[in-house]
Amino acid sequence: MKISAPFLFAFLLSLSCFAQPADEFMTSLYDRLHYSEVQQKFKTLHPMPAGVVYIQHPGEGEKEIREHFRLMKKLGFNSLKQIQTISGWTENRIALIAIEEGIIPWWYGQGGWEEITPGLLTKLGIPAGTPVAEVMKNPKMVKYQNDLMINVILESEKPGKNVSGGSVAYDPQVGGRGIDLSETGEKLFTAWCQKTYGSIENLNKAWNTDHIGLEPISGSFKSWEDFNNRWKSVPARECRNNFDILKFKVDHSLETIKARAERLRQINPNAPFRAGGELGLFRPQAWFCVDLESVANLMKDYGSFYPSIHFVWHFNEVNGELARPFYMQASLAVDYFKGGWAGPWEATGGPQQLSGEKDVNTGFTVDEGVMTQFILSQIAGGFKGFGLWCWSVRTAGLEVGEYSLLDRNNQPGPRAIRVGKIAQAMEKYRDELWDAHKEPLVGVLTDWNNEAMGAVFSLKSRTDYKQDPLNSRIGVSRALINANIPFEYVTVRDLKAGLAPRYKIIYLPGNMTFTQALMPILTDYVKQGGRLVMDMPGAIMDEYSRVFPTGKGSDFERLFGTTVNDFQFSGFNITNSIEGMTIKGFTVYATPAAAKVLATYNNGKPAIFENKYGKGTAVLLGYETSKMCFKPGNKQAESMLLEYTLGTISSPYQCEEAIAYRLSSPDADHFFLINDSNDQVTAHLRFRSYKYKSATDAITGEIINLSTGFTIDPNSGIWIRCEK
Repeated sequence: MKISAPFLFAFLLSLSCFAQPADEFMTSLYDRLHYSEVQQKFKTLHPMPAGVVYIQHPGEGEKEIREHFRLMKKLGFNSLKQIQTISGWTENRIALIAIEEGIIPWWYGQGGWEEITPGLLTKLGIPAGTPVAEVMKNPKMVKYQNDLMINVILESEKPGKNVSGGSVAYDPQVGGRGIDLSETGEKLFTAWCQKTYGSIENLNKAWNTDHIGLEPISGSFKSWEDFNNRWKSVPARECRNNFDILKFKVDHSLETIKARAERLRQINPNAPFRAGGELGLFRPQAWFCVDLESVANLMKDYGSFYPSIHFVWHFNEVNGELARPFYMQASLAVDYFKGGWAGPWEATGGPQQLSGEKDVNTGFTVDEGVMTQFILSQIAGGFKGFGLWCWSVRTAGLEVGEYSLLDRNNQPGPRAIRVGKIAQAMEKYRDELWDAHKEPLVGVLTDWNNEAMGAVFSLKSRTDYKQDPLNSRIGVSRALINANIPFEYVTVRDLKAGLAPRYKIIYLPGNMTFTQALMPILTDYVKQGGRLVMDMPGAIMDEYSRVFPTGKGSDFERLFGTTVNDFQFSGFNITNSIEGMTIKGFTVYATPAAAKVLATYNNGKPAIFENKYGKGTAVLLGYETSKMCFKPGNKQAESMLLEYTLGTISSPYQCEEAIAYRLSSPDADHFFLINDSNDQVTAHLRFRSYKYKSATDAITGEIINLSTGFTIDPNSGIWIRCEK
């Protein structure tokens, strides 16, 4: 009887659960969330691509190309994220040269190797039981895998065999951004509605046709034929119909991505597919007709999830700030794909000023220190590998002289050398990094439904509504980062899968739309001992834009111990304050029942509530707590957020002089410390209960004395490995 890999994996996990009854951070469940045979292959191979884009310069021939590849390998780079050629050359010709020089010519590096099986070991004469790390260095295995890659390149020259291994985040076939639909899109949308809702009665209910002022002309839809003829007659104030257009476009895009991934699999079954694309992670993805978590979920069976990260394109929404948003981006992408392989396969490598968004005048210094912050923050967030744009500069046109690791003269300066050393450390500790997990205290909720409904409201109301959920998420993330509080983004799908107990605290930032499925999950979470925190605007409506029940006898009152009588606003005709801090934005008029009032507005009305429910607590922050921390420097706002969010909970580690992130593996903990000041600092890393044998600089190998402190260069960072 043949035992399938998924069954075997689940069986082994069950044994580990019995052997280790205390799985405090639910890593077994975490690893199962995106388990597949494809992902298990990566977890066996531990690919750690350190890739760059090779741009061929005029006059560069085979001699110069080989010199580039030898320099890449010497510095620590092992793959090509992309190849761009001049006239008379082909990507395949350069790819074959790369393989000869020990560089894998694709973004995925060893992730595209054939799976290492007992049969393959026997075939190559490698003893069974040899550790995978040794097998991957065995000359027989390397030659075998190289021969396969060469064959792929030669096969790709045949008609129909050259297939892209990647996908962009959005398919425009059905219409533009937002709710715009093409003629084809309209036909596909009405068919999607029928498939999604099943009956016209279900659609009528979802589209609120029984609510005053929301019924279409001539009343509710009588049949699907009637719907096809009249669906555009729904009043502009209805919201769920436009929400559904965004969701339809997401589903259509997912089908397109899946079709492309399937085609690649047919051509080259070993090659991973990558999806995610060019959309910045601080943009309102629902408005751009994208659901990146769903894209990540799709990649479970096909390959890797990735975001594009370029400073002049993807940091405008945070006013060009880099140090903290580096980690926010990486963490969000990894957390969408818990247990799966995520990486920045389209990321910045050097300075940039000439290109970028037209509406923001930004230019960035990208030296070895900034690149250290960039790469270390990505590793800390959970990325495994990178693909940088680019190795050498573009020689003419837009982006001339920009983005590259090499300098303008095609020489390796401090930037290329530093990133190469980080790549070498990634390779050295690849097994530990693949085995490592975050151990978060706080789960920060991100909900596509909330973002989508905000985007819909921005159509006829404030345009800010589509950006507000992201700004709130950025705000709470900033406060937690500044206090060295380990956190993770958690989604509604994660909570439905049972992951809530992983977090001592779950924070809902700016959840104007409270997805219906959340209430029973979060109620049970609190009942079992969790701490739930929700700020404003929170629970104004559900995902159908209906008033969320917050009155007496509601599930809301039971959980939070208070009713919300009205949502109000501070900062225009009336301005409120809490503990002397002026607040602006949504507030609440509420009547506490079982809840304790922790703070009041300056008018004496209750503003912050804490309710003991079961073994846990639910906290209602009656103002835009997280959004007020969106911009840097709001220390009072951050302090108040932390005070009422954490309660008696504190971080297991602290570093007052720098930002600190941590990944934990069985053999060692990895700390990534970021100094975003203009001065060199002497930092001290302190632990509440962790104990280690030794500490070293993972990049240089130098011994670190944690008790006396260690220096971090200005606008740079350090990676410390603490052996257990």
